[in-house]
Amino acid sequence: MSEMQDYKSRVSDPASRKFETFSYLPQMTTEQIRKQIEYIVKKGWNPGLEHTEPEHLMDNYWYMWKLPMFGETDVDVVMKEAEACRKANPNNHIRLLAYDNFKQSQGTNMVIFRGKTV
Repeated sequence: MSEMQDYKSRVSDPASRKFETFSYLPQMTTEQIRKQIEYIVKKGWNPGLEHTEPEHLMDNYWYMWKLPMFGETDVDVVMKEAEACRKANPNNHIRLLAYDNFKQSQGTNMVIFRGKTV
């Protein structure tokens, strides 16, 4: 059995913090983000966007970008909103959420754009 390695993440170092499963992978491409949105739409979930400053990414509260896109099935509309959020908040982390009406909870949640760390 191989020995586990410690990931050097520290609260005092914002650049080292990891904030969700995909954060251990390279930044997602536009096509990969599109595929995530397609999955959300196919599941019948409602997409939404949130953003926050890098120094507050571990906080429970993120700013909501408009209201969730209830009933939206056009991937391009969601992509345009994500880009608009990114343009308005270029230094912030932006995450894509999906709300599941049936279970009345989040179906998924992932950071799609990483802000600049100090």
